[in-house]
Formats: sequence, C-alpha cells, structure tokens
Amino acid sequence: MGSTAPLHVFSVVVLLLLHAIFLASSSAAAFQIEVNVWPKPTSVSWPGAAPVAIPLSSSFRVLNPYPDNPYLSAAAARYTRLLLFERYRPLRPSPLNLSSSAQPLHSLALSVADASTPLRHGVDESYTLSISANDSSSVAELVASTPWGAIRGLETISQLAWGDPPFVPAGIRIEDRPLFPHRGLLLDTSRNYYPVRDILRTIRAMSHNKLNVFHWHITDSQSFPILLPSVPDLALRGSYGPSMRYSPADVRRIVRYAMRRGIRVVPEIDAPGHTGSWAEAYPEIVTCANRFWAPSGGPALAAEPGTGQLNPLLPKTYEVVRNVLRDVASLFPDSFLHVGADEVNPACWEQDPAIKQFLDSGATHDQLLELFVNATHPFIVSALNRTAVYWEDVILGPTVKLGSPGMLPPETTVLQTWNNGPNNTKLLTSAGYRVIVSSSDFYYLDCGFGGWVGNDSRYDRQTGDEPGKPFNYAGGNGGSWCAPFKSWQRVYDYDITYGLSAEEVERVLGSEVALWSEQADGSVVDGRLWPRAAAMAEALWSGNRDGEGKKRYAEATDRLVEWRQRMVQRGIAAEPIQPLWCIMNPGMCNIVNPDGPS
Repeated sequence: MGSTAPLHVFSVVVLLLLHAIFLASSSAAAFQIEVNVWPKPTSVSWPGAAPVAIPLSSSFRVLNPYPDNPYLSAAAARYTRLLLFERYRPLRPSPLNLSSSAQPLHSLALSVADASTPLRHGVDESYTLSISANDSSSVAELVASTPWGAIRGLETISQLAWGDPPFVPAGIRIEDRPLFPHRGLLLDTSRNYYPVRDILRTIRAMSHNKLNVFHWHITDSQSFPILLPSVPDLALRGSYGPSMRYSPADVRRIVRYAMRRGIRVVPEIDAPGHTGSWAEAYPEIVTCANRFWAPSGGPALAAEPGTGQLNPLLPKTYEVVRNVLRDVASLFPDSFLHVGADEVNPACWEQDPAIKQFLDSGATHDQLLELFVNATHPFIVSALNRTAVYWEDVILGPTVKLGSPGMLPPETTVLQTWNNGPNNTKLLTSAGYRVIVSSSDFYYLDCGFGGWVGNDSRYDRQTGDEPGKPFNYAGGNGGSWCAPFKSWQRVYDYDITYGLSAEEVERVLGSEVALWSEQADGSVVDGRLWPRAAAMAEALWSGNRDGEGKKRYAEATDRLVEWRQRMVQRGIAAEPIQPLWCIMNPGMCNIVNPDGPS
C-alpha cells in the first residue's frame, strides 16, 4: 500500500492537470469562435462549457412582460417572426457543432430596467444577451436599461440564427453598447423624389445595422415635397407634382415606423440658401429664383442648377419661415431641428435691388446671414423648444458666414461638418460646439458617379484631356466634384475623432453618411447606401480597431460579405463588395498575405 498510494495520487494529479489543460485549451478555442453579427458587438464571450448550436423550437417566442409599451410589443412580434422564418443559410458553414442533447430554445425573456424611457439623443442603447443550454433546458435572456437597448439586442439575436430549421449558438454571452450616440444617415428627397415605401425600407435597413438617426433632407431649391398645413402652397406649387409629395399622414407613418425600430427622424428645412422652390408659392421673398445658375461673364448664382435664396430684409420672409418651422416641429417630435444655412451665395442676394442697396450702404453679406439667424434661432430654441442644427458653413463658410461664432450659443446649437475632414471637426469642437461628422472625403455616398449637368464638352475628348486640366484621364474627377467613389473601406477607416483632444472628443456626437440625390432615387437607393452605410455603422458602434488598436478592415471584409448577403435576403438590394469566391477562400483576395509568401 505504501508504494501504490503515491502512484495513485500522482496519476490523479496528472489526470487533473490534463483535464485543466483540456478545459483551458477548449475555452481558448471557443473564445476564437466568430459570430456573424454586424456591427461587431463590443464583447462576445463563451463563459460556460464548449459552445454548441441548439435548435429554435417551432413555438419559439420573444417573451415581453411590457405589453403597455407599443415599441417593445412591436419589436417582440417582429423579431419572433424573423427568428422563426428567415432561415438564412451562411455562405460558409458555422464552426459550431449541433448539440444532440440540448433542448430546443423555446423563448427569449426580455428584462428592461425602465420601459418608459423615451427615444431621444443619448439614450442608453446597451444590452446583455445570454443563451445557455444543457440537457434539461435552454434559456435565453436579454437585459437592457431601455426599450431601445432591447431592440438592439433583438437585432443581434436575429443575426445569430441560421439554418433551416433555424439554430442559434448556446453558451454565449454578449455585452454590447455603442461608442457614439448619433449614428445617422442623410437622405435628400428634394433633387429626386423617393416614394414612402423606399424611405421605410431604408429605415428598416438602418435598424438592422443599429443606426439610430434618419436625417431627412426634405426640401431644397429643386422641390418642396412636404405638404404643410399653414403654408400648403409651398408643396402644391413647389413639388414635382401631386404624386411626389409627402402628406402629414405620410410623415406620421414614417416617424412611427422609425420609432418602432429605435430610430429618430431629424427633419431638415434648408434656409436661407437652397430655397429656390419656395419661389413657386412666395416669389416675393426669394432672390434670383429661376435664373440660369452659371451665367457667362459673371459669378455663379448657386452651387448647382436650381437658384434662389430667402431675402433676410423682408418681414414676410420670417412670417413664412416661422409657419414652416412650426408645422415641421408639430410633425416631427425629435428635439433636433436641422435648418441648413449652407452654401449661401453672395451673387444671388445681389440680384435683389433692396439687398444691393443695403450692401452699397456699407453692410456685408455676413450681416445679411446674421439678420436671418438672429430672427430664426431664438424662435427654434424658445418657441419650438428644439436644438438647432446647422451645417458648418454658418461658422466656417468660405464666402458668407456669421461674423461672430458667439451668435450661436453652443448649448442650443449642433454643427454638422462636411468639408476638410478632421480639420473642420477640430475647428468646431475647439470652439465649444457639439459636432456631427459628415466629411465629404469619407461619407458622401453620391461621389464618383460622374457629372450630371448637361452639354459638358469635356466628355468629348477621345485621346486625352486639355493640357493641365485632367477630367476623363490622369485621375480627373469625371465631373463629380467629390470623386472618387467612397468605397466601404474608405468609409470604414475614417476615425472621426482624429487629432482631437480628450475634451474635444466629448463634443463629437457621432456621424452621418449622406446620399445627395442629384443622381439617385428609389430605384437605386439600396445599392448606393448598402453596404457602405453598414461600414460606418460598425465603426460608430464598436470601432474600426481590434483589441490591440489595429485597424480591423481585413477581418471585417468576410463578415461584411456575409452580412451583405443576409441583407439581400431581407429585401435590401445591397451591392456586392467582392466575388463570392473570396469568402470561400479566406485571405486569398487580400493585397497582403498575412501568412507570408505562398
């Protein structure tokens, strides 16, 4: 006995050590299992035994103990249907083994700390999702502080499911929250009209990508498509026609649809520039309306075809503007109201005799803009109880801007950048303003499609461009002022807080991609937006870098190919970003082979 006891103890110790090594290696291997969720969650862990895949019960339900909350009730029903009936087949098989013993997942239990929290800027969107399984039961729990975090978590579990019949991973825990509170998409519905169904589909795609702000650039010089009760003639005369208007009922439908998906709708009524369409109803308050935009021998009257600007000297102007803004505020409940103020054109104002006399007396174009802002900003803030959002031009405009930035108090004002990338973000945040970043160098999705103005003889060059003026050749922009096309990687790699101090970073609310619609409408909107807008969505949700601080675009590529495929199955006609061969052969389509020469 004396000689065998130590051997027995030694054997037990060895077995225990081997078991511990096995568990540690299994845990390490499990931790590396990727889940195809877009945007990538903040934290994915496998805290229990080796993860497996378990089936969804055919009677699976999202259990919602908050029947009085219409948004949670709608989301629970919507995602129950999606989980049961989507039945997505991944391009590459899941690495998870199917459990032969675990019980099917019968339900997902929701737990929300404050189910009455309204949808607003900065609302808590965090959530924790856990799916566990053993031989006797399978349990899934989704815990969130607010309904809006719960909706984000429901989207995540919908992307975890795959197969026919559907399976979900078990033994997984996801803790998730966004980096930035403002993750938006701008759609211009003035240059070309978008039917309501296309706007709703865009909002649905946004919700799948965890974007949370639909910036609706409703009006511009080309058309005024929204029918407002106090000033109906603006749409009746300024829209493209009866079938290309948005009624108050349309707006309410869009806002309600978006709120059910945790998306705020921020309206933009651009003024005093970009208001040529107002002249169809109120010609007396608009200068240089319906003129040729680029007269020979003189300065351009607008940044593009479609001239007209509001006259800041006329009391009638403010009567109409207040009616417009009051009606818009009544239709859109969000606390942000975007009022433009970009690209104000001096030459257009100078076409009006009264303004010309005002300027000849020693006044400036900047003072004209100041008159307009001083008469409208207090109305927006005090009478309408809104935060005023302006384009950066109101402070940084190259030709017309406010003489003193202090005229716009930072506490009631948000500025949106679109020029000069990180430089303008720095200028505005250092001046104390909260900023939404929409740099045209990264986030303008209409760029790179060529020019759209007619009879441009520069295209008629058969062997080369005019010397010193590249256009069709040698890197010319082909008529697109913001060329080249912004690929998904260009969008994904933008660091919107680049070069900012810690204090300035706190003032960056987030970003928006923008689709200006000179060359887009509902027939092409899906492909113009997706999956490029999805690239920004991930960068704003969980960042574009891995745990070591390295850009993760290489790792993201295969996930985005897979996600694009799933969006297409969900009815979103997203563009392909690679041949499918690439995802079937990981790494073979990269520029650099991470494993070295083959």
